[in-house]
Amino acid sequence: MARIVGGIGSSHTPTIGFALDAKKQADPVWAPIFEGYKPVQRWLREKRPDVLFFIYNDHVTSFFFDHYSHFALGVGAEYAVADEGGGPRNLPPVKGHPALARHIATALTADEFDLSYFQGKALDHGCFSPLSVMWPHECGWPGAIVPLQVGVLEFPIPTARRCFRLGRSLRRAIESYPEDLEVAIVATGGLAHQVHGERAGFNNTPWDQEFLDLLERQPEELCGLTIAQYAERGGLEGAEVIMWLIMRGALAPKVRKLHSAYYLPSMTPIVTVIYEDDSPVTAAESDADFRARIGRELAGVERLPGTYPFTLDRSVKAYRLNHFLHRLIEPEFRRRFLAEPEPMFAEAGLTQEERDLVRRRDWRALIHYGVIFFLLEKLAAVVGVTNLHVYAAMRGQSLEEFQKTRNAQVLYSVAGQGAHLKQ
Repeated sequence: MARIVGGIGSSHTPTIGFALDAKKQADPVWAPIFEGYKPVQRWLREKRPDVLFFIYNDHVTSFFFDHYSHFALGVGAEYAVADEGGGPRNLPPVKGHPALARHIATALTADEFDLSYFQGKALDHGCFSPLSVMWPHECGWPGAIVPLQVGVLEFPIPTARRCFRLGRSLRRAIESYPEDLEVAIVATGGLAHQVHGERAGFNNTPWDQEFLDLLERQPEELCGLTIAQYAERGGLEGAEVIMWLIMRGALAPKVRKLHSAYYLPSMTPIVTVIYEDDSPVTAAESDADFRARIGRELAGVERLPGTYPFTLDRSVKAYRLNHFLHRLIEPEFRRRFLAEPEPMFAEAGLTQEERDLVRRRDWRALIHYGVIFFLLEKLAAVVGVTNLHVYAAMRGQSLEEFQKTRNAQVLYSVAGQGAHLKQ
């Protein structure tokens, strides 16, 4: 079974990544940053976790306000470094762990946490600034990550108590995963700082120390504070420290602090802590019962003939092809596709199998492969085929045969103006 080896808390200011990239290790102003991370590096070398569950927030880089979620779980196979305006940092992509992410998603959803899922998105300094100092990466990263992006920039945001409870659910999810994995929980952000308005530059070191003490010994007290109270004590942006409560909730009621470092060079404190469990955690149900409970909603669906739920594993497998078909909503992409699709297949990195499925318009095989139906109907509309043609093909029938099973013999599609559909 998977096992949580401990928790790490870390600031995620871009200052950390800048200091590393600029090779400031020997500079007296910057050296304390690296000293604070040395115990974290040693601990990770000793524990050798297979996966870091990485809690961070994006800084309006890969996530924008056209769709902004409280808890967005990364389920993809790889995460690149985001370009935040001046080009991406020179770091290799880090692998994801889709199987563990799927299990965590199932468990948290069963515990009634509302998640969104992402893949194919680059991660910004909220992740890579601290990660690049914690983990060696010259020859590739030593393990994988499962990122959780917490929406703390657009209010209302999750409460501190909600974050703590999510951490408790997260622990049970990880420990019930049926594979031998060592997992470390990493929470980033904070501590007291504000970067906007006339209060820009606000810090509060006494509050930071109180927060760290309560986080270690009495985290439930932190759960009772409102976001306004966090903002008053630690600055509005400093309220992101509620993300640390997810990490703390995933640990035992009593923890042992192995390391703590605090340095305030300018706008944001640069803080690192390491905790390990120091008390037992008794599960309320067996692993088998837990897995049965979280799988209850889809249990038995596999017995429905010709039925293929669009699960996270199908989404990850067919992401590249689904993304290609989704772009058919763009007029210029449609025009190019109808004129000459072959170069576009290469640009999208589609496999030979994926290209062949699209060329042949094999609707049934596309569903079997993992394409969601609502992208098939977009492809059909672009190439001039009605929904009814697609339905019939998926059933292995002619249009005439399928129409005999309908109350009315009509044809329709999602195509808009100017579409020419087969009648």
